[in-house]
Amino acid sequence: MLLFWGNADSVNVQKIMWCCEEIGLAYRRIDAGRHFGVVNTPEFRRLNPNGLVPTIEDEGFVLWESNAILRYLTAKHAAGTLWPNDVAQRALADRWMDWANSTLWPTMVPLFRAFMRTPEAQRNAAVIEADRLETAEVLRVLDAQLAATAFVGGDTFTMGDIAVGCAAWRWMALPVERPALPNFQRWFDALAMRPAYRRVVMLPLS
Repeated sequence: MLLFWGNADSVNVQKIMWCCEEIGLAYRRIDAGRHFGVVNTPEFRRLNPNGLVPTIEDEGFVLWESNAILRYLTAKHAAGTLWPNDVAQRALADRWMDWANSTLWPTMVPLFRAFMRTPEAQRNAAVIEADRLETAEVLRVLDAQLAATAFVGGDTFTMGDIAVGCAAWRWMALPVERPALPNFQRWFDALAMRPAYRRVVMLPLS
């Protein structure tokens, strides 16, 4: 059974949970990170010297970094579906996974922290609005892609949708004004129809 460490409300941990749920892979999650601690213990640091979650152990093999874990699990258990066999199609899924980490999530983190980590009296409305506009502009890139394809990497659901979809839920759940992005909305609605997404990703933000 796959063993991994992480708090269930973490965007990166949810990638792994959602992946496992989609492919029917049995796993045991150990609470770690944020309010659970654990990550600074010597035992955990031997697994992941960064002290971050998620971290997995699979039959003695230890791996960290959420996108690396996602690629590993889909290659091992979902080749031909979540892990496309065609190298070009797989590269497209890879591209959007990296885009989620390098472009989308960095714009969303300040917005997320403003609402979920900052007391209301200490929030800066002007900064929040600037962050909202920046995130919306980044999502227009995704919306343009989804005008041409059903999912982020093409016409089938892949690991790319898992990486981007976990961040997308934060955007949809935050109390902000969202511009009309019809292709993004259609894609998000399709994700929301998936039982695994509803079960482990569409949770109250905290």
